[in-house]
Amino acid sequence: QVQLVESGGDLVQPGGSLRLSCAASGFTFNDASIGWFRQAPGKGREGVSCISRGSTTYYADSVKRRFTISRDNAKKTVFLQMNSLKPEDTAVYYCAVDLQSSTWRWSHASEYDYWGQGTQVTVSS
Repeated sequence: QVQLVESGGDLVQPGGSLRLSCAASGFTFNDASIGWFRQAPGKGREGVSCISRGSTTYYADSVKRRFTISRDNAKKTVFLQMNSLKPEDTAVYYCAVDLQSSTWRWSHASEYDYWGQGTQVTVSS
């Protein structure tokens, strides 16, 4: 069965960095797009970044030039490197898989077929 397992969330000070990982199994990883979303308390789920099967990358304006998404097909893992973190980045971060790799609506949660359980990122001094 499809499984997505996030890791790497932590408490970090403003200006700090974290690297999130999303380990995948149960589907043809090389053919799928993987997205990262986040949800802060009292807010909706927001698309943060996506990487296509061809490694084209997409970012929300709020994280451009601070976050970098990458994938390791051999390890079936997607990474989200987060630098210059701000308190407003505080959220539960989820990875999700789009088995059709239709990235034209990459920031829409409805485009994704399976989701991980999430990892908490807290940015606070």
